[in-house]
Amino acid sequence: MTRQQVEDLFTRRDRAINRRDAAGWTVIYAQDAVVESPTAGGAVMGRKAIEDVTRTWFEGFPDVTFTSTMLVIDGDHVVSIGEVRGTDTGGFMGLPPTNKPFRLPMVFVCTLDDGLVVHVDADWCAESQADVTDVSAIDRTRAAR
Repeated sequence: MTRQQVEDLFTRRDRAINRRDAAGWTVIYAQDAVVESPTAGGAVMGRKAIEDVTRTWFEGFPDVTFTSTMLVIDGDHVVSIGEVRGTDTGGFMGLPPTNKPFRLPMVFVCTLDDGLVVHVDADWCAESQADVTDVSAIDRTRAAR
């Protein structure tokens, strides 16, 4: 892929999450893609499962938005840095809603193949948790693992 094609792919991803379009978010993933994320409870395999996790985010945080601040591209490897914001009004991962807002600096380390994302290692920046308004649901889920 050219640099412009990679940038376009990630722009489509960002627009989809901000429309709360789970199918649009996951269309950039290969059918057998793997996403590793503490907010997904570990490794999630397959586009359908990734879409299900994405829908869980939208249900838990109906106002969720993602702002991309940096995209680092090196061939088939991409690091997307940004921030996720929302309010826990729907509950998350089996926990009741806190009705509190949150802000999480996020990092997605992605591998591409044949124009699609095949692997993602996603995490929030632990050092910046002092800046996070409330991630208690995610932190409780992480601690329970």
